[in-house]
Amino acid sequence: MNQIGISKSPTKKFAIILGLIIVCAAIFVGSSRAGSQTSQKPAASHTTQSAKAPTSKELQIVDLEGYRKLVADHRGKPLLVTFWATWCEPCRDEFPLVNELAKQYAPQGLVVVGVDKDDDAELNLVQRFIARNQPVFPSVRQKPRHEDEFNDGVDPRWRGVMPANFFYTADGQLAGFLVGAQPRDVFEKMIHAILPPRP
Repeated sequence: MNQIGISKSPTKKFAIILGLIIVCAAIFVGSSRAGSQTSQKPAASHTTQSAKAPTSKELQIVDLEGYRKLVADHRGKPLLVTFWATWCEPCRDEFPLVNELAKQYAPQGLVVVGVDKDDDAELNLVQRFIARNQPVFPSVRQKPRHEDEFNDGVDPRWRGVMPANFFYTADGQLAGFLVGAQPRDVFEKMIHAILPPRP
């Protein structure tokens, strides 16, 4: 019956078609808004995540002088500096352990800081790595280039082998370092050596 009415009355036909166009346009606009709200949700969640821990794009870049300042800024507390990179498989395996130790020994005053040695080209990998591991400690990024000079300045005995973990006493003195993958008990022995004595 509607089809007969449309064919007999062009005015009605035009009004119905116009009505359909308006309805379709309203549906299209509504779905576009809904779609844009959905695509904004991950961004909002990403912002929340950034508030907890900085993303790789926000990691402060440090040269050797910046590294020495970082160590000096933490005087007064025992400090573990862990060097890591996404291209270093043992570093990726060790990272969750360092994160656990940071949580475990924080009440006793231990401070942990990471130093990422990835290149600029690997920033997306770094960002995903940080998001996946959710470290409780902050990281900075070593300024690319001058690798030997930087490693030498951290400690002349270090040849850049990774993972590498450096343990500083509360007065800023290097107590020792671990190179290569190490078990938990070796880490804990080094941590206990720099923690203040219990009363």
